[in-house]
Amino acid sequence: MSTKEKIIEFMTEKAYKPMLKQELARVFSLEKEEEEELFKILDSMEESGQIIRTDKDRYGVPEKMNLVAGTLQGHQRGFGFVIPDNNEIQDIFIPASDLNGALHGDKVMAKLISTGEVGRKQEGEIVRILERANNKIVGTFESSKNFGFVISDDKRISMDVFVSKSEINGAKTNDKVVVEITKWPDKRRNPEGRIIEVLGHKNDVGTDILSIIRNYDLSEEFPDNVINEANNIPEDISSYDLSQRIDLRDKTIFTIDGADAKDLDDAVSIDKLNNGNYKLGVHIADVTHYVREKNPLDKEALKRGTSVYLVDRVIPMLPKKLSNGVCSLHPNVSRLTLSVFMEIDKTGKVIDHKVAESIIESKERLTYTDVSDLLENNDEDIKKRYKHIEKDLRVMEELCNILTKKREKRGAIDFDFDEAKIILDEEGKPIDVKKYERRIANRMIEEFMLVCNETVAEYMYWTDIPFVYRVHEEPNEEKINEFNKFIHNFGYHLKGSNDIHPKELQSLLEKIEGTREETVINTLMLRSLKKAKYSHESLGHFGLATQYYCHFTSPIRRYPDLQIHRIIKYFINNQLSKTKIKKLEKHVVTVAEKSSKRERVAVEAERETDDLKKAEYMADRINEVYEGIISSVMHFGFFVELDNTIEGLVRVSDLVDDYYIYDSENYCFRGESTNKTYKIGDVAKIRVAKADVSKREIDFELVKEEEEELV
Repeated sequence: MSTKEKIIEFMTEKAYKPMLKQELARVFSLEKEEEEELFKILDSMEESGQIIRTDKDRYGVPEKMNLVAGTLQGHQRGFGFVIPDNNEIQDIFIPASDLNGALHGDKVMAKLISTGEVGRKQEGEIVRILERANNKIVGTFESSKNFGFVISDDKRISMDVFVSKSEINGAKTNDKVVVEITKWPDKRRNPEGRIIEVLGHKNDVGTDILSIIRNYDLSEEFPDNVINEANNIPEDISSYDLSQRIDLRDKTIFTIDGADAKDLDDAVSIDKLNNGNYKLGVHIADVTHYVREKNPLDKEALKRGTSVYLVDRVIPMLPKKLSNGVCSLHPNVSRLTLSVFMEIDKTGKVIDHKVAESIIESKERLTYTDVSDLLENNDEDIKKRYKHIEKDLRVMEELCNILTKKREKRGAIDFDFDEAKIILDEEGKPIDVKKYERRIANRMIEEFMLVCNETVAEYMYWTDIPFVYRVHEEPNEEKINEFNKFIHNFGYHLKGSNDIHPKELQSLLEKIEGTREETVINTLMLRSLKKAKYSHESLGHFGLATQYYCHFTSPIRRYPDLQIHRIIKYFINNQLSKTKIKKLEKHVVTVAEKSSKRERVAVEAERETDDLKKAEYMADRINEVYEGIISSVMHFGFFVELDNTIEGLVRVSDLVDDYYIYDSENYCFRGESTNKTYKIGDVAKIRVAKADVSKREIDFELVKEEEEELV
């Protein structure tokens, strides 16, 4: 048990009363020189909100002082919610008057004022700001005679930033700018700042995406020392490196990716064995050969955590020399890889496996579309082009179906949500939005990567070596009970909701497939589950219904994959001393925490650029009529999702044929006089009423019944 854990355990005892730090030193029987170390630990725990120091310099845990540490989630109307660090505590509502200068994203300490009655959230007040989240804010500049102010693009930051005339630095009204905070807000005063970058007029081409890049602090450029290190990487493979690896260059190995992919980090091979089993090879770019531990490339990759795939560009984790060059598994060139060979029987069970450093030469760079057209449509032209590997592709399809059945049998949950593919013209204007196709080739590669990730995770788990796992914890019992109540309205029921098994949820998905309520139940089930993250502990993956899982297959674009490649190579080459293991124990915790955080940032940035371009696309289609499905219902209205994945809001204030009451339990609106309902899953014909690109918002209005015959 670490010193921090001992302190927390001691302070949470029933008899504990807040103590001075000298008293704590005596309790732990520390020598004089050890006291200083304890005081440093207490300071760091206070900074992070794990413990609190009172006005009389006594220490205790927040929970015993009616305080809660967490992250503030702001709202455009001025109020906010504290999301507690402790998952067992409910979110806390903070009125605008009690934010006391805290801004969205800040780490804060909240004092509980009321413990929430049934159906209401508990309420609190911010009493301390532990860590500021927004040193810089991106927004639109507005100028007046003697000063200016910046309205944040992130509507969760509801306070404008005051900028004095001397700090405007050439910004003009309606410019998108980056403002650096020079004075934090307090209860009665807005934050103050200075303009450090003018991104361009808000209507200029490219300013919109650039604003999002700056808002999420994404770095398009790499530092000079990182570029220099990348440029010094040799293109050729040395004879020594070749002698240390299994040479697979004669083997039929190929890549299957999207047509526009440039960072090809996985290749596959297949053999049908005499005993009827399959030998699947998954060959992953050996990025760690080039990205050495603690070198500039490695530090920058950990800082970024992941590549970010925005609608019009990729912001890579590694410089292009690596991501699109020496690490990318291009056809007909020798590439260093880490290979996993798995013998898989007819039931989909991995009965044997081997992990080895290797060298490959991809024979083809295949696309999902071509492979799917060959396997699904028997396309003659594609068959001729790939006749030398058609047999392998057919065997892979066989194995894919076996692995899918095995996952289904054990209860893996497969949410079939549609993803959007947004097509832009040369100037970045959206010209089409359509569903991203998930065909046989996509599913094939997905299944092979899943089984590889599972195999590697279980293999490394039993070595008892520090590792980075991909985990998805079991859902909160309260949320599952709420979900169970909701589906009861449709005649469904979950067994054992106190200790739910993923198979029960999978069974429900099968029952609702093709029904009107499929969308609503899918959506609410997903909201009832926890989010997947990285962890140094193997906590299982609920959604995949597997005990062991990790991310191994994408080291060009995800840092956790790169880190575990490094650990695996240490292990298979017997390079793990006790000292190295001790260092790894700490490092994997850091990698898991940072990678989870950077993944969340990437997902938000990607979603925001998608929302921006969808709003821009619909802005050219005002008054056009579409049919969609009600995808979610809130107290202020309901969202309708069109077939191309675009969502728009129908405001309840625009429903004028009756007075509609929001039914929160059944996620619907019900007319007081007519008893007419609008609920998730209902088909709705809408007209595009408004599209606000700056807010990423689209408004729909319902087409009246008498109008439907005319459209």
